[in-house]
Amino acid sequence: MPGMWLGAWAWQDVASRLAEAGHDPRPVTLSGVAERAAEATPQTDLDTHVADVVALVEGADLRDVVLVGHSYGGMVVSVAAGLLAARLRRVVYVDSGALPEGTSQFDTNPPEQQERILAEIGDGFLASVPPFLPDPDDPSLAGLDADRLALLRERATPHPFASARQPVHYHPDFSSVPSALITCMFPAAQVHEMIAAGHPYFALLAGPDVLELPTGHWPMLSRPTDLATLLTPL
Repeated sequence: MPGMWLGAWAWQDVASRLAEAGHDPRPVTLSGVAERAAEATPQTDLDTHVADVVALVEGADLRDVVLVGHSYGGMVVSVAAGLLAARLRRVVYVDSGALPEGTSQFDTNPPEQQERILAEIGDGFLASVPPFLPDPDDPSLAGLDADRLALLRERATPHPFASARQPVHYHPDFSSVPSALITCMFPAAQVHEMIAAGHPYFALLAGPDVLELPTGHWPMLSRPTDLATLLTPL
């Protein structure tokens, strides 16, 4: 599952490597984004995106599934996992995590950033695409060369804002699904410390395996081969 602004296209390099390793990857484009941008409405929310995932898994009668969510996609796979628990082997968070019950993606922004985002959106219903311009002072862009940044600028699309405003609510079965975390922006040792301290972003994870992939926030584009290597045995 991609994060905000991206579609299945962002996972193609990773998916091709997983397929070569014998897996059956199913990159997902969520409603209202990328090639489905025309479907976006003010009502396209987190529930809509969870329904996308549930429909894919149940519609194809998939079993022994590993759900992978990047960034905002972590919210989607977390909620979907509770509804699909009997069909899942694991949930994998890529530079993401399971937010606390009742928390939204928007809530994770500091107040001043929330005000700026709301001012930008105004009376609209789409969150603007970041500029994705070269910036050596922005650690989230680490590992992205000029071609990858240009690809993001070309293919990223505005994201339905209601999905970032809707709080997560978990099915009780969510806690039964094993999880793994691939951390890019934080060292694994720091993540372990945060888990031990009961940090709310990780408190709901069921004893996750923590794997480190040092790069920026977009590893499927900055280090696709290495990301696929970490995902393959999971």
